[in-house]
Amino acid sequence: MVSEALFRKSLTEPGLKAPVGLSDSAGRPAGARFDVYRNNVVVSLIEALHTGFPVLAKLLGKENMDGLAGQFVRAHPPTSPVMMFYGEALPDFISTLPQLSHLGYLPDVARLELALRRSYHAADATPIAPEALAELTPDALFASRVSLAPSVRIVCSGWPIHDIWLFNTETDAPKPTPGAQDVLITRPEFDPLPHLLPPGGAAWIDALARGQSIGAALETATGEATDFDMTTPLTLLLTGNAITSLTYKD
Repeated sequence: MVSEALFRKSLTEPGLKAPVGLSDSAGRPAGARFDVYRNNVVVSLIEALHTGFPVLAKLLGKENMDGLAGQFVRAHPPTSPVMMFYGEALPDFISTLPQLSHLGYLPDVARLELALRRSYHAADATPIAPEALAELTPDALFASRVSLAPSVRIVCSGWPIHDIWLFNTETDAPKPTPGAQDVLITRPEFDPLPHLLPPGGAAWIDALARGQSIGAALETATGEATDFDMTTPLTLLLTGNAITSLTYKD
């Protein structure tokens, strides 16, 4: 009997022979039939990575993406039949490859694409009405705590990943310029959307997600960016249907 570990390894290693003891439906040694099956599996996994990381694939070009994906498939075969998140280890895997070290932004671009995919598959949640905030006094607003939708994601990078993503997905988008960028992902309807955050915005939203009040989160954010204004990130959360509850305790 062929072990599951050996079978999985043989599926992604073209240099290995079919496992001894593996037979087809007629009881014959797998042989060439296994090679065909193995090739189909690897090709399907490579295509899945192209689909899951379209901007990364565009930046690298098909031949280079095929090569990267082939290496990744051999190093990280699927551990689940559910393929929606296959490639979770790809950003860190890219960081280990010396031949891509001159493209330092690639791992974070892959992290952004992975976060968009996670947001897409996250559970639905009912947002609050924006008027709920407008009805509060300033003191009550700053004392309030919020809950965020499961689809909310934040990706922070030392590279202009939002601009890189935009330049490679939208026509006439401006060419990226050097600089760090933090990205908020919301899902106002069916598809997730990335938004560029101002300095301090990621710290503010992260503090909200950790249970801090709006006022305490503001202090956290101004500790990182002294001129932080929560107007823009708060608007992004509200228009992105990202706030699902509002709790005020005197």
